[in-house]
Amino acid sequence: MADYDFNEDDFEEEFEKNTGKKKPSIDMLDIFSIILLLATVCIGTYFLLIFINPYTALNPLRPNTPTPEKLIPTATITPLQLATPWTQTPTIQPTITETSRPTFTTIPTDTPVRLYTETFTPEAATATATPEMPFEANVQLIDSKIIHPETECNWLGVGGTVEDSDGSPMLGVVVRVQGMLVGETVDLMTVSGVSQAYGKSGFELVLGTLPLPSDRTLWIRIYDTAGLPLSDKIRFSTSGECDKNLVLVHFKQVR
Repeated sequence: MADYDFNEDDFEEEFEKNTGKKKPSIDMLDIFSIILLLATVCIGTYFLLIFINPYTALNPLRPNTPTPEKLIPTATITPLQLATPWTQTPTIQPTITETSRPTFTTIPTDTPVRLYTETFTPEAATATATPEMPFEANVQLIDSKIIHPETECNWLGVGGTVEDSDGSPMLGVVVRVQGMLVGETVDLMTVSGVSQAYGKSGFELVLGTLPLPSDRTLWIRIYDTAGLPLSDKIRFSTSGECDKNLVLVHFKQVR
């Protein structure tokens, strides 16, 4: 049995001696070639599927799904039909027959005759007496520094008091100054008793910050709480001098 004992290397050497060829073997290059061939087949199949159907999910760059074209309706031209021509129908004008107007006979009327002439004697007009106001006023121009020492010449106003017939101060009497001062409308109102620097029933209305001259374009008047006047319109003038920039008005009940 020793003559038949041999290993694989001895077999290969014996094969080469008898055939003169080397036993074939598979090396790494052959394996790589097979893998490359299979990869080529797979890639070719992949691109063939994409070529056949570009919209397949295997295509990462598949085109947008085409939108079906909208069919635009075709205009159909309908020829216009001419209306039936209008034919004028002659109208027969009626014949006007004049009718004579009736004649009226004047009816006599009675004319009244006056036997005497009326004489109208107008009644004598009755004089209506104007009621006299219960208050009168005394007006004078003084220096405002007597009441407001701090103002010096930078002030112009009206102030005063209201007293009854006994000389007692009257509080709550409405005092109003109206008119025009250097082209400006003046309408100021206060009540007696609010400016007690003039007295217990004192009042004051400021006309401006500088002495301004005027000639009886302003007036002052007092009213009761119901709005009824208690005095006439007392007109007064203002002065442009610093020592006459306060119009002092003293109302006194005389009736």
